[in-house]
Amino acid sequence: MRSIARAAACGAVLALGGLCFTGTAGALPAPAEGAPADEASIGGVRAPAGTSPSGAEGLYAPSALVLTVTDGADHKTGTVRRAVTLSCAPTPSGSHPDAVAACSELKKNGAKFDAITNSGTSRVCTKEWEPVTVTADGVWEGRRVDYTHTFSNSCAMNGGRGAVFTF
Repeated sequence: MRSIARAAACGAVLALGGLCFTGTAGALPAPAEGAPADEASIGGVRAPAGTSPSGAEGLYAPSALVLTVTDGADHKTGTVRRAVTLSCAPTPSGSHPDAVAACSELKKNGAKFDAITNSGTSRVCTKEWEPVTVTADGVWEGRRVDYTHTFSNSCAMNGGRGAVFTF
């Protein structure tokens, strides 16, 4: 009897899996009768306007990062001073204090973090070695990001970190 129940369960899984691959399961339902074309209905309940993806304009590559500032030359063993989140798609958001400026800077530089952290500065700093490390970890426009840069001290970091690491 158990083998019959297993076979039935296995058959149900295969049937449902087949629907997913043929594109009939998981597809957006047709708009409800009398609803505007840009609205979808799920189980007879209309979705608010603009919330259902209707084409390529509704898709975007994810851009979400965790940014940290760490005392020490090694971010894995150092003490994390601050950490924020930054999401740039579809709109700038996260716990970063100036997400709009940070996302704008990343887009302008094509997310080349070295262009941000190694930018020239006229700031005069002492030559003491008290390293501060900044990191960016996450996804930018669908690509994995794992960036680390160590400044010689806090003064050097404050002179060359750009809006992305100003938090």
